Amino acid sequence: MSYPSTVQAITISKTGGPEVIEKREIPFPKVAPNHLVVKVQYLGVNFIDTYYREGLYPVSEFPFVIGKEASGVVVALPTDESVLNDPDYKKRGYKEGSRVAVDYLGSHTEYVSVPWKTVYVIPESVSTLTAVSALVQGLTAISFMEESYNVQKGDIILIHTVAGGLGLLMTQLAKSRGATVIGTTSTPEKAALAKANGTDHVILYKSEDTVARVLELTNGEGVHAIFDGVGKDTFESDLIMIKRKGTLVSVGNASGPVPPFAPIRLVQKNVKLLRPTMNNYTYTPAEALYYGNALFSLLANGTLKTQVFKEYPFTTEGVKQAQIDLTSGKTTGKLVVKVSD
Repeated sequence: MSYPSTVQAITISKTGGPEVIEKREIPFPKVAPNHLVVKVQYLGVNFIDTYYREGLYPVSEFPFVIGKEASGVVVALPTDESVLNDPDYKKRGYKEGSRVAVDYLGSHTEYVSVPWKTVYVIPESVSTLTAVSALVQGLTAISFMEESYNVQKGDIILIHTVAGGLGLLMTQLAKSRGATVIGTTSTPEKAALAKANGTDHVILYKSEDTVARVLELTNGEGVHAIFDGVGKDTFESDLIMIKRKGTLVSVGNASGPVPPFAPIRLVQKNVKLLRPTMNNYTYTPAEALYYGNALFSLLANGTLKTQVFKEYPFTTEGVKQAQIDLTSGKTTGKLVVKVSD
């Protein structure tokens, strides 16, 4: 097919605050023989977008197209015969017109050209909006709760920022596995949402002593696992709240990265510490297919339910506001940007 010569994209020309975000015209993405081309309908807004924007994660060149999550419709298939004949590719069932969700850095644009492995076909029972609101956080929740720490029936786990998009999905998944969930959040309204999604005990960290409350709930033993997307501000407390032989999963850096520390500190309780990234659990085509199938199955059967906080316009100001809102601590669930119908 013929493509437009240019597309509109959300970019940065330097690292910094939300003010560096700019919607601009850029050349149509280069279409490689092993790529699918997708017309984008929705974008997912994630903390990783702010990490690149701030310079916490390295940017290869400017202008840099931000974003790592999108959904839309396939408008062109790969042309490489070796790809088309690949058994793993054939298992995906891609077709022109397929609705898909995309996990790919640089996705906040009208069209994306992406390697097929990171493109997930959306089943009929799941909407394009639901898919974009669940993809990155859902794949993260499932892979982390299977491989970082395999949550089991009878476990007691702690999830920080439990009312956010990832926290709510982790709570639903942990409850479906038979775990008891303790969650932290900032407001009574967020606490009510967390409880409605299955959280057993919610701690309002601004007015309660999180460490004391967790130890009280666990008879002084601590929790089997902690999933912490806050980072710097909660890490020291995590080492107190974790159980002997427990697992601390550092999920993100909302308050900043955890400072360097001496690993010998883990010997006090034989603690396991991980700082994983979802893409190293979905690295191979087989892994990506496994976790993609698991996610859409859990969405289809109602085990996982997404909560869209707000849809923002595909404008400079719209994306700026989405990132400001996300980092303010005032949002719940998922933030999305609508690009096209």
